[in-house]
Amino acid sequence: MTYRTHLAWLTLPIGLLWLMFSATAVAHKASDSFIYVNTDKSEIRVDVALRDLALVLPLDRNGDRELSGSEVRASRDGITRWMEQGITLSNPSGNCRMAGQRWGLANHSDGPYAAGLYYVHCPDGAAPDLLEYNLLFSQDPLHRGLVSLETGEGSTLGVLAPDNRSLPLTIGQAASGLTLFGTFVYEGVIHLLIGLDHILFLLVLMLPATMRARKGTEQAGLKQRLLELAAIVTAFTVAHSVTLALAALEIMRLPIAWVEVVIALSIAVAAINVMWPILGSKTWKLAFGFGLIHGFGFASVLGDLTAGLSQTVLALAGFNIGVELGQLGLLVVFFPLLYLWGKTDHYGKAAVPVILITVGAISLYWVVERTMVI
Repeated sequence: MTYRTHLAWLTLPIGLLWLMFSATAVAHKASDSFIYVNTDKSEIRVDVALRDLALVLPLDRNGDRELSGSEVRASRDGITRWMEQGITLSNPSGNCRMAGQRWGLANHSDGPYAAGLYYVHCPDGAAPDLLEYNLLFSQDPLHRGLVSLETGEGSTLGVLAPDNRSLPLTIGQAASGLTLFGTFVYEGVIHLLIGLDHILFLLVLMLPATMRARKGTEQAGLKQRLLELAAIVTAFTVAHSVTLALAALEIMRLPIAWVEVVIALSIAVAAINVMWPILGSKTWKLAFGFGLIHGFGFASVLGDLTAGLSQTVLALAGFNIGVELGQLGLLVVFFPLLYLWGKTDHYGKAAVPVILITVGAISLYWVVERTMVI
């Protein structure tokens, strides 16, 4: 192998990780808003995170990078006008008018949200039957509007995205059980794939199964490595499934800000443990322990939306399966590549240390960044 080829293989992980880092290191979590519609009462409540509002409105009037209560109150008119221009409710008689009833702040798992409650007046006096949503998509293409819909027929959930900006407001049209399940499977896949912290954690857990054995130890075959990887994935899956369910069903909740800090720290610890196995060589145990924390991170959105709804279990199951499908997809793509790369001389000596150092630096940066906003 020539020097240039060796150098190309060595710099490949740096380039890939730098691209991922530069794109999402600061805003690792896509934005979400919460929309609660009650057609029987002709009411709609819209909750938008203050951090997201700060992207489109001049909320921080004194420029100190912190929002005070007085600054939020002074921006009330601008916030409500911005919310109203991005939401349209209608029925066959035409567009409906939104009349503000109450306004204030709501606390969700990831911080404070501006919340507006509106009464909906349609031209024929009937309830609206269609919701169109256009907030924040231009600022964040991964933004989601998460909808909780209550009608006389029951309750259901919906997700609004850049490629699906409208939602029928009747149970029969909004989502059958199968449609709802499929929607949250898809959202689970997306949630995993846009979560760089979860992806890097999986990468670090995968590395030991792709490396050559140390001198003086027996070299594991492909079958044994696959069994090792299966144990790691199973432990991580079981752990985060448990805490995802506990958090989404509101049996147990942790402050999401601290959860995000621990998730970032878990990546650094896992990276260090690959180089110096201070926590032991049984990687599946590490995957299980930190998987419990990652589950609370996965539930930070779902738990805020589904509490008290009859279809919580269905949405939770779909979301969890989606996360697993996204995880398996990453393993199917990256494990064979890393396994083949692991057969080269420079992989364990140069490439893996570079990957671990880069991942560790990114995760420690996140620890500092996330701690500063608590």
